[in-house]
Amino acid sequence: MDQFLVDEGELVVGGERLSLLAARVGQTPFYAYDRGLLQARVAALRAALPKGIKLHYAMKANPMPAVVGFMARLVDGVDVASAGELKVALDAGADPAEISFAGPGKRDAELRQAVASRVLVNLESPREIAVLQAASAELGLPARVAVRVNPDFELKGSGMKMGGGPKQFGVDVEQMPALLADIGRAGLAFEGFHLFAGSQNLRADSICEAQQKSFDLAVRLAQDAPGPVKFLNLGGGFGIPYFPGDQRLDLAPIGANLQQLLERAKAELPHAELVIELGRYLVAEAGVYVTRVVDRKISRGQVYLVTDGGLNHHLSASGNFGQVVRKNYPVTIGNRQGGGETEQASVVGPLCTPLDLLADRMQLPVAGVGDLAVVFQSGAYGASASPQAFLGHAPCTEVLV
Repeated sequence: MDQFLVDEGELVVGGERLSLLAARVGQTPFYAYDRGLLQARVAALRAALPKGIKLHYAMKANPMPAVVGFMARLVDGVDVASAGELKVALDAGADPAEISFAGPGKRDAELRQAVASRVLVNLESPREIAVLQAASAELGLPARVAVRVNPDFELKGSGMKMGGGPKQFGVDVEQMPALLADIGRAGLAFEGFHLFAGSQNLRADSICEAQQKSFDLAVRLAQDAPGPVKFLNLGGGFGIPYFPGDQRLDLAPIGANLQQLLERAKAELPHAELVIELGRYLVAEAGVYVTRVVDRKISRGQVYLVTDGGLNHHLSASGNFGQVVRKNYPVTIGNRQGGGETEQASVVGPLCTPLDLLADRMQLPVAGVGDLAVVFQSGAYGASASPQAFLGHAPCTEVLV
């Protein structure tokens, strides 16, 4: 992809030619994340959004400790989805005051850890209130809470809808007045609301509409809140282009819309900080998955490049992580970038299943055993979202360069 340079016919990742980077890593397959691209993405986002908007990194997109540590220094806060992620965030030096913890199935022990860590818990069930109240009394610390709201609208055009209709996420709008009253009676430290309508959206108008509706809903709910709204997480949903025909998200209207909401907040939610929570958008395009060709086969005229890694390391690229109709991620032969001969070929992994497909009949540089196949847009939902123990193959490694 265009964000990666080419030197002597090879992709450059993190300032290093791909073959040398592979030698440095010492094995294939591997993921590599480019520090410069991560930094550039955050800087571009900061330039497009109003200064009053806080930017949080949703580390479920890429929880590699080195990446989290790097991102924690660039953003304003980190959002975690388990006690395991909470540990990584704290170890990385993230400020507990700017860590929020979401998830529909938090165990009692996790909630207790959250209170002890002084992080903000996004409530997603009435059950969590009593657990947090007990933990707060035991530890002598206030249980900081916001409520994740399941809104009565969806993010139109999103790849994955996280709100609207029946959902396991958050508390239905209809149940909010009673829940807010329970929070007040329990003496929890109420701070605000978290609304996340959907993800992977390339339509700025849809994102703006969802943000406006989320803000309006928060203003309405604030009337029943046990305290002033200090924290309003408007979610994310910013998508990236994965497939042919995808148009890059236009940030300009989103920035203008958020500026309007900041102005409204001064009057309608005067104590609130507005937060945007992004994961994929921050890290996906800065990462590549690199796997080595171990065999070249021709079956009834079709070329197959068999590699040492596949869906066990990169489930998303195989099309088995939410795609209804499988589409190819951008793929190339990373050490054959000199503009030479190309051919139609399929890149497959080493697993005994036809699902192990990284590129289906794509036009690629002619490759053979030893060459390096590269899957772009791989900085999010890669290694940690894949069944690495499947069929007993070795796990991949990850590097930040």
